[in-house]
Amino acid sequence: MELIVDESQCTGCGNCIIVCPANYPLDYNGKRELVIENGKISLARELCNGCGVCVKSCPFNALFLKRSEQKEYLKSEKIFESVEIKPVSRETKLDINHDLFEIYRNVQKPFLTALLRRMLETDADASQIVSFVCDFEKKFKHRTLLLERDPEERIKDFNEISAGYSLEDALKEAERCLQCTTPGCKEGCPVGVSIPEFIKCIRERNLEKAIDTIKDKNSLPAITGRVCPQEMQCESKCILNFYECEPVAIGRLERFVGDWELSSEIRLPEKAPPTGKRIAVVGSGPAGLTCAAELAKRGHEVTVYETLHKPGGVLVYGIPEFRLPKEIVEKQVEYVKKLGVRIVTGVLVGNTVTVDELLQEYDAVFLGTGAGLPRLLGIKGENLPGIYSANEYLIRINLMKAYRFPEYDTPIRKGKRVAVIGGGNVAMDAARCALRLGAEKVYIIYRRGEEEMTARKEEIERAKEEGIKFITLTSPVRFIGEDEVKKVELIKMKLTEPDSSGRRKPIPIEGSNFTMDVDLVIIAIGQKSHPIVMQTTSGLRINERKGTIIVNHEGKTSIDRVYAGGDVTTGAATVISAMGAGRRAAEAIDRALSEQS
Repeated sequence: MELIVDESQCTGCGNCIIVCPANYPLDYNGKRELVIENGKISLARELCNGCGVCVKSCPFNALFLKRSEQKEYLKSEKIFESVEIKPVSRETKLDINHDLFEIYRNVQKPFLTALLRRMLETDADASQIVSFVCDFEKKFKHRTLLLERDPEERIKDFNEISAGYSLEDALKEAERCLQCTTPGCKEGCPVGVSIPEFIKCIRERNLEKAIDTIKDKNSLPAITGRVCPQEMQCESKCILNFYECEPVAIGRLERFVGDWELSSEIRLPEKAPPTGKRIAVVGSGPAGLTCAAELAKRGHEVTVYETLHKPGGVLVYGIPEFRLPKEIVEKQVEYVKKLGVRIVTGVLVGNTVTVDELLQEYDAVFLGTGAGLPRLLGIKGENLPGIYSANEYLIRINLMKAYRFPEYDTPIRKGKRVAVIGGGNVAMDAARCALRLGAEKVYIIYRRGEEEMTARKEEIERAKEEGIKFITLTSPVRFIGEDEVKKVELIKMKLTEPDSSGRRKPIPIEGSNFTMDVDLVIIAIGQKSHPIVMQTTSGLRINERKGTIIVNHEGKTSIDRVYAGGDVTTGAATVISAMGAGRRAAEAIDRALSEQS
């Protein structure tokens, strides 16, 4: 029997060893470890049954048996012939070999097979094993439930919809983590948090070590635990996905640890001695705050320049209170300040001061100005009163507190029939805000299908729970009205076959036009970077088509001592990806300044 491994795909995770239903045919010289020789995995040949479960369960499709016929998975009791079974209790009416075989045959899931094998190692008796099978779905199949407020209650205010996990919930969820030897979740994290390690700390109730582990890579866990799209990143790499189980709720556990710290005393890491080097960070969003924090930890003097009157960037102006309470952002900003970072608000770099002028005063400059300029449709009637860009709409609500007018000075129009154009997270945020401001009907209008929407699945589900209606494969043609918007003319769309990028293009269906009554429209079709820094900085290479700054893998721009990261280099993306860019740039700046010393 030859088990062939594609070494270009194999990560050495050892999953094939764990799931083997026989007595570890992958053992080598008595050791449970993966040994690859000349492209083949070493086998204890006298034990290998050729069932193919290792091939079937390899998460990276790196294995195959060198023969055309494979025995049907777990159909032969011969797999038990070499298994030494030592039941703790022999006072059982169950025939352990027979009943184990029935369990294996009926379940036919590699992950459960592996867990049952582990129970045999611990001398569990048959009744214990059968009991475990019955409890399996309760323990591993589904993640621990996150309690949320009733939709009919939560649409009446801007309070957060969930209080997060309790300690009991967190301990229960942490037990679902398998503590993989080669964790895919860590690889899926843009900032490289040691996820299994911090989850293990939760299990051990050592929350201080858990927060220290997270903040070694991520300075803002209470924020990322709420808004990071974990389902597309770390959680998508969780090994439980490959066994028909829900992944470990990494984001919820991260939020739990971050909130625990904020409710007690924020722990400051040990800082390096002062270097005497000074760095200017432009923008106080996720990229800027992360870059500033990492540089401060390394002993550098950091000043952050922010255009608005409050630091936080998109965290304060773009994300609603019910998803990310501003109190959380303020506390995380305070943490960055306690590291020694100075934050100066009301400074528009490119106008108040230029990058060239900053370079005369600082040893390096990091540009993290984000993507705060709205993209518009460019159709007739778009300038009618009652039509907002999502940027303006959300800034009024989130930053200027218009939802609490007249307690706060900024007013906002409150529509009864609201149309939100777009299918991303910003569109979901705007629609849910409109509902909380008293709208009777709120519609999400998107030119592609729901499966193509870029919003997080949980945000789409929450919007539906709250009563927001989705009109897909539909696009606006023009807005109708005189003194204000009264109607929107729409056209039905259909999708072409996938193009080279894999995405299907929407095209209009001729003659399918119709109109809809509206009194408020919010356009949420994307954002781009403000060009002022690019226009006022000589020698800065720009991607003219995307309107972004060109950088290398470390965030270095075409100008010496100038770095950039986040949405200003990629276009509108995620909070955690911006943080990852800020961290990489900080490391590169630190190396460059150290070489100068």
